[in-house]
Amino acid sequence: MNVLKKIAAAAVAGACLISLAACGNSSASGETTDLTYPEIKLGETGKDISTTIKMFNHRTDMAQSTYPGTNWDAYIKEFNKVYPNIKVEVQTSSNYSSDALTRLQGGDWGDIMMIPAVDASELGTYFLPYGSVDDMGKVIKYATNQRYDGKTYGVPSAGNGMGIVYNTKVFADAGITDLPKTPDEFINDLKTIKEKDPGVTPLYTNYAAGWTMTAWDAYIGGTSTGDAKYLNQKLLHTKNPFSDPGDGTHPYNVYKVLYDAVSDKLTEDDYSTTDWESSKAKLNNGEYATMVLGAWAVSQIKAAGDHGDDVAYMPFPISVDGKQYSSSSADYAYGINKDSSKENQEASMIFVKWMTEKSGYAMNEGGIPVKQGDDELPAVYEHFKDVTFLEDEPSVDGEEDLFNDLNSDSELAINADGSSRLQALIEAAANGTKSYGDLVKEWNQKWNSALDTEGVDVKYDTAK
Repeated sequence: MNVLKKIAAAAVAGACLISLAACGNSSASGETTDLTYPEIKLGETGKDISTTIKMFNHRTDMAQSTYPGTNWDAYIKEFNKVYPNIKVEVQTSSNYSSDALTRLQGGDWGDIMMIPAVDASELGTYFLPYGSVDDMGKVIKYATNQRYDGKTYGVPSAGNGMGIVYNTKVFADAGITDLPKTPDEFINDLKTIKEKDPGVTPLYTNYAAGWTMTAWDAYIGGTSTGDAKYLNQKLLHTKNPFSDPGDGTHPYNVYKVLYDAVSDKLTEDDYSTTDWESSKAKLNNGEYATMVLGAWAVSQIKAAGDHGDDVAYMPFPISVDGKQYSSSSADYAYGINKDSSKENQEASMIFVKWMTEKSGYAMNEGGIPVKQGDDELPAVYEHFKDVTFLEDEPSVDGEEDLFNDLNSDSELAINADGSSRLQALIEAAANGTKSYGDLVKEWNQKWNSALDTEGVDVKYDTAK
């Protein structure tokens, strides 16, 4: 049984004890809209709707009136200039990945949520389809990100290129003029920073937050291989995927950057006391040099202090045959409750389309716009001119749930809130309890066993 399913099953059991009504499977009106996302004409469709919809999401910062960017209230105010009778209520959680699963199963999450880690085959159990993948692909990017059986169930809030947030002044003060393009160059730069100014933390891990650690998984696809098919297709048929391919690429070298930085004492003194909120200001003011996070983090870190101009984004330091790549992936996607009333489903779809096409959210947050044809990139990608963006291709038909099954069997939780694995890596590197080779061997054994359990046809072997 999938680990996520086990968590969800336990959650729903408790929720149903509290309220049987919350676990119902039909909408309040007994009807489901036949409106599709591509059919919506903003400003015309749904002008007669008068209702209140509820959205549950992860952006706790945007729920604050003090948020230095555009907060939820500001977006909703602009939306209401077009749709004054559709009210939007927002609730957020700082522990979103687990809270969303609990609420999803309990049925009390409202009308819109950012889709958490559920099996593709379960998308239709909870969410309303926006339209066919073919039709959605004509109007949005990443239409295959949350898809099953030819239907798209999620519209991403933004796209993300993958790199490293860094403080330009710290690098300049250390005499570093060229951005690193390989793991060795990056580690050497961190060592140089520490030598020049011992008071600066070269790489801040954000260990304690947990969810911040999962960012490392996002680099093992196109970014580290130059292959858009690797993450969701080839990896699922690869034995020993964590082994060293010998050329500075692939997952081995992504995670080794983290292990080496910790082992060489190029990170914070006490990983257990790291703090996400305060880390933003400290990278802003130059106390920290780098953090490995998606481009979404740049706008937050720029706004966290008086030195926003010193905050920039560099490509992840891996080169494939001399060329750098960046996986372009979907951020959290808006999902609409299939059990909401027909009116609320339509109002929700209109709001999602407005957020995607009219709000400017993606650009405001340093993300890649989701609307097809909108190819402008935010300034955060100024150092990516020679980098090729790759959108990791989806799994092949019939294997939509294989990644989740392998993750569950192996308990590695790659790209699925696998913070404990990466936290264990930091612990091993900091305390000297396991070599990186030992960790790689352990991960390979778990993955290979999962391949056997699922009866996967192995086509590749990184160890050979």
